[in-house]
Amino acid sequence: MHDSRLGRRSFLAAASAGLAGAVAGCAEPRVDSSIEGDSSYTIDRGNLAAGSAFTDLYNAIIEAVTQVRVFGIEDPATGAEGRGQGSGFLYDERHVVTNDHVIADGEVADLQYITGDWTSTTLAGRDYHSDLAVLEVDHVPDGVTPLSLTDRRPVVGQQVAAVGNPYGLEGTMSTGIVSGVDRTLDFPDRQFAYPNVVQTDAAVNPGNSGGPLVDLEGDVVGVINSGGGDNIGFAISAALAERVIPALVETGSYDHSEMGIERRPVDRLVAEANDLEAATGVIVTDVVDGSGADGVLQPSTGTVQRRGESLPVGGDVVLAMDGHPIPDHHALATYLALETSPGDTVTIRLRRDGETITRELTLDSRPTISR
Repeated sequence: MHDSRLGRRSFLAAASAGLAGAVAGCAEPRVDSSIEGDSSYTIDRGNLAAGSAFTDLYNAIIEAVTQVRVFGIEDPATGAEGRGQGSGFLYDERHVVTNDHVIADGEVADLQYITGDWTSTTLAGRDYHSDLAVLEVDHVPDGVTPLSLTDRRPVVGQQVAAVGNPYGLEGTMSTGIVSGVDRTLDFPDRQFAYPNVVQTDAAVNPGNSGGPLVDLEGDVVGVINSGGGDNIGFAISAALAERVIPALVETGSYDHSEMGIERRPVDRLVAEANDLEAATGVIVTDVVDGSGADGVLQPSTGTVQRRGESLPVGGDVVLAMDGHPIPDHHALATYLALETSPGDTVTIRLRRDGETITRELTLDSRPTISR
C-alpha cells in the first residue's frame, strides 16, 4: 500500500463535498521545455463544465495512467516488425504496471503521460501466468502520485471506472459496475486459466489492456487485461496483483503453485455418475507423473456417457483445502493463487470410494512459460 492513498482519498472526499472545483481551478498550467522530462503542451484548466464525481476521480488519477507503445514486435504471420499499444499505471515512484501481453516480445517500450511527457523504460519483470508486467521508467512528471491497489474484495454492483487508451485515444474513462467476481478466465492460446478475475460492464476495448480498473476512491480494483465485447470486460484482481507485482519489481519473476492434476467441476451429471450425495467439489481426472499429486491423489478410472457427454468416474473429489471449502474449480484456482506458494504442504479433504478422507500434498511450482 502506498502512502499516497490517503492524499488521494482526501481529495476525492473533498470533491464529493463540492470542493473539487476550487481545487482544480487553482492548478497551475504546465510549462513545456523538452521532449523527455517535461510537458509538450499546456493543459487548459479554465472554463470547464461542472462534471460529476467521476470527473473528480478522473482528475485525481489520470496523470498516473500512461500510454504504452512497444516497438520491435514480430508479426507471426508475416515476420514483419510492427508495434503494439496499450495502457499502464504508475505503481510507485519508479515502476509502471501493464500487461504481459502488451509487452509481448517487443524490444523497446516507451510511455507517454497525459501531460505529454515521454519516457523510456527498462523491463523489470513479467509474468505470463497472471498477464502482468512491470516497467522501470526513466522519468515521472513532477507531482504525479502513484496509484494504490485496493485491499478490499470487490463486490457485484460496486461502481468502477476503466481508464486508459482504447484504440490509442489517450486519457479515456469509461464507467460501470463490477458485474462479476471470482471468475476463472480461460484463454485458448494459454494452457491455463487466470484465477480470481474481476468482471465489469465498463467499456473495455483494444488499448485498454494494462490500464487500471479503479473504485470511486481511486484505488485499483484490477489490471484490465481483456474485453469480451457485449459489455463484458475483465481485469486481473488487485489481490493477485498484490502478490505478483512486488516480486516482479524485486526479482523479475513470480512462482505460482500448482497441484499437478487435471480436474473438472462436479456438476449434477458428474455427481450422479459417481453416486455422490451433492454436486460440489472438483473431480481429479488425471495426475501428472512426478508431481506433488503423484501417489497422493487418484485420477478417474474411466468415463460414462450421459446426455451425449463423456463424464469422468472413479476419481478423487476434492472438497476442501486447509479447511477452506472448494465447491468448484473457481474456488480451487483462487485458493491456490492467493493463499499458497510452491513448496507449501496443504491438507486436502476428499471423497474417495464412498469415504471422506484427508491427504497431505506438497505443491509444485508451475513451469515458467514465456511468449
